[in-house]
Amino acid sequence: MIKKILFISSIFLVACKDKVEKIKPTQSSITESIYASGTIKSKNQYQAFATVNGIIDKLFVAEGDTVVIGTPILSISNEAQKLSLENAGLTADFNDASSNQGKLNDALQNISLLKSKLKNDSSLFERQNNLWQQQIGSRVELEQRQLALDNSRTAYQSAIIKYNDLKRQLNYSASQSKKNFQISSKQEKDFTIKSEIDGVVYDLSKKKGEIVNPQTSIATIGDGSSFILEMQVDEYDIFKIKMGQLVLVTLDSYKGKVFEATVTKINPLMNERSKTFMVEATFVKQPNVLYPNITFEANIVLRSKDKALLIPRSYMIDDNMVMKANGDKVQVKTGLKDFQQIEILSGISLSDEIQKPK
Repeated sequence: MIKKILFISSIFLVACKDKVEKIKPTQSSITESIYASGTIKSKNQYQAFATVNGIIDKLFVAEGDTVVIGTPILSISNEAQKLSLENAGLTADFNDASSNQGKLNDALQNISLLKSKLKNDSSLFERQNNLWQQQIGSRVELEQRQLALDNSRTAYQSAIIKYNDLKRQLNYSASQSKKNFQISSKQEKDFTIKSEIDGVVYDLSKKKGEIVNPQTSIATIGDGSSFILEMQVDEYDIFKIKMGQLVLVTLDSYKGKVFEATVTKINPLMNERSKTFMVEATFVKQPNVLYPNITFEANIVLRSKDKALLIPRSYMIDDNMVMKANGDKVQVKTGLKDFQQIEILSGISLSDEIQKPK
């Protein structure tokens, strides 16, 4: 009985040993590609932020609305800013150069009077000096005329300096007031958020009466007719990616369909957390309806070949050898490969039978 069991076991082991998977190479097309996944973004998509703190006073649009550049999105309550703008306007008018021309005219008139006095005192001094040369008059009278002339000259020069200082001060005050008014006008505009592009309002994250600040997004706006594919590519594959490469895209929203796209941008900075690079692509012919943040899967095509000698990758030994049906190992040269198959350039032919390594 024991011998019979051993004999049956031996037959079973031999039968299992003979059950070796064997195949012959096939000739077919193969495409080598890099897998990537990502999300769809609207072209020029951006998040709008307020530049001031405040409470939303009014919403001008709703989610899904089409907007153009300059379309108001919402306004923020700004009563204090309006008063500040009015005050800046009053100050600008008060300090305007034309409003202060009277001060300049008075200063010019004073210069003219002092100039005339200087001319008169100069004539009197010359006359007194000529008399003194003829031994007429006294030394004290000459000195008095000299002192009067010096005082007139100093007063005249001082008046010119004061006029120039006044003019410069008035011009400075006028310019400063205008700048303050421009700043207040700009700040007043900051209380109304407007669209920066022609597109669609995809999201409004705030409602009327809610508080906003510069750190919180209030809306998402993007081009409603053009979309970008944003893919994350592993750092080990990024050097294989080139501009213009074909990308085959599948979307859960469009089951069973494959869309073509091309690589349009390779971000050169790696994301240190995910160890990936951002790669962008655009559809050759995009689906009729798309929305931002839809996920997709893609294969970035590196190379393709129509007639290639192919075997399953599981039949490879150490990436450069295969085992023939008789058990002999043969070194082969490989070419393109995908997730399942690999191209054999030399070492075996279509007629050779190979077995799967254990």
